[in-house]
Amino acid sequence: MFRYANPKRFMDLSGALLPWIASASALAFAAGLYLALAAPPDYLQGDSVRIMFVHVPAAWLAMMIYGLMALASLLSLVNRHPLADVAAKTAAPLGALFTALALVTGSLWGRPMWGAWWVWDGRLTSFLLMLFLYLGYIALWNAIEDETRAARATAVLALVGVVNLPIIEFSVDWWTTLHQGESIFRKGGPTISAVFLWPLFLLAIAYTALFFALWLVRIRTEILNRRARAMLMNSSEAA
Repeated sequence: MFRYANPKRFMDLSGALLPWIASASALAFAAGLYLALAAPPDYLQGDSVRIMFVHVPAAWLAMMIYGLMALASLLSLVNRHPLADVAAKTAAPLGALFTALALVTGSLWGRPMWGAWWVWDGRLTSFLLMLFLYLGYIALWNAIEDETRAARATAVLALVGVVNLPIIEFSVDWWTTLHQGESIFRKGGPTISAVFLWPLFLLAIAYTALFFALWLVRIRTEILNRRARAMLMNSSEAA
């Protein structure tokens, strides 16, 4: 896979894959939303259960994107792959967006279920910390003009923040919390009814494909921007 770290090869491959990924996302969204709206109200949560179809995929993606950003940062520091820092840089705003979406929808879901918009338990607090890590990463990139120094500094920040991911994942097991525990990937099988599980599964695929489509677009845009800046610098030096 590392041979596709070459910008030209990446542009060729991503250009071919992008329409297929975007189409897969659109189809999964259409099927998932249809099943989500057709599902009956939950016997306990009523129609507020439908917030799950937005909240759960957004929360899953927020954590996955941070993991990908940290992996790209590691490759940038250790292997000096040409596109590793670009991949990490372009993933961060998308991760921040999905994290904010998960926090907002979680608050909307928590109000009728818990009687409170927010509680300072382990899961919610560590998830909020992840949003701050994303925002700090973006701010650090913008604060350092030299791209090489910015890539190294933000890579270190991203790797330090990885310790927060297991805290988010296992916080419901480690501490007393209002947040429910694992209900899908658990021993004994999912506790969610199939009428809710199928649309949730389809929307998780849709969200994931949407992220990869947007990520590819952002990486391609960053590559073109860097090429344009390099050409401007070369032309100014020649003049």
